[in-house]
Amino acid sequence: MDMKHIYLIVDIFLACALCTISSNLITNKTIPVVIWHGMGDSCCNPLSMGSIKKMIETKIPNIYVLSLMIGNNIIEDTENGFLLNSNTQVEQVCQKLLSDTNLKNGYNALGFSQGAQFLRAVAQRCPFPPMKNLISFGGQHQGVYGFPRCPGESLKLCDYMRKLLNFGAYVSWVQEHLVQAQYWHDPIKEEEYREKSLFLADINQELVIIKSFLL
Repeated sequence: MDMKHIYLIVDIFLACALCTISSNLITNKTIPVVIWHGMGDSCCNPLSMGSIKKMIETKIPNIYVLSLMIGNNIIEDTENGFLLNSNTQVEQVCQKLLSDTNLKNGYNALGFSQGAQFLRAVAQRCPFPPMKNLISFGGQHQGVYGFPRCPGESLKLCDYMRKLLNFGAYVSWVQEHLVQAQYWHDPIKEEEYREKSLFLADINQELVIIKSFLL
C-alpha cells in the first residue's frame, strides 16, 4: 500500500471522526489517536508517520496524537521494529499508554503494517485505557510467508532478516530475537507454527481460547 492510498484512507477516517466529534470540540473532549508505524519506519519520519500525525492535528483541532516510539530515539525505534521481541514491545506500549493521562478515557488507534497487529495485541491484552476503534493499514493479522524488499536505509537490514527467515523462522534463537519471525506463518508447517510462534499464534488464539481476548 503506497502513501497515496494511505492518505486517502486516513482522510476518510478523519471525515468520519469529524462527524462524530463535532459536538465535543468546544469542550475539548476529542478522542485522542495513537499511531504505531510499520517495519523499517519510525514514529516521526516526516515522509510517513510524521506527516500523518501532522495531517490529523491540522484537520481535527485540539486533538492529542501519540505516534509511538519504541526506544529512546528514531534509530532505536527503527531497529526495534526488527530486533525487539514483539511481546516486549506490546508490554512497553501498554505501560506507556496507561501512564499517559491524555489517554485515560480511551483512544482511537491507527496501525500500519506490523504496527496494526501489535496494536491489536494491545487491545486484547491491555484493556485500560480502552481502545475504542482500531484501523489497520495493511496489517498482517494472519501472518506472512515471504519477506518484502525495504526501501532506503533499511535495505541491508531487510536483506539480513530475509536470510534469517529463510534459514529457519521457527528456530528458537531466530524466533526469540527477530520480530518478523514472530508473525511468520508457514502454511505448510501449521503444527510447527502453532507450537513455536511466540506472538501471532497467541493473539490469534490458535492454541488456547482466552475469553478476554475476544473483541
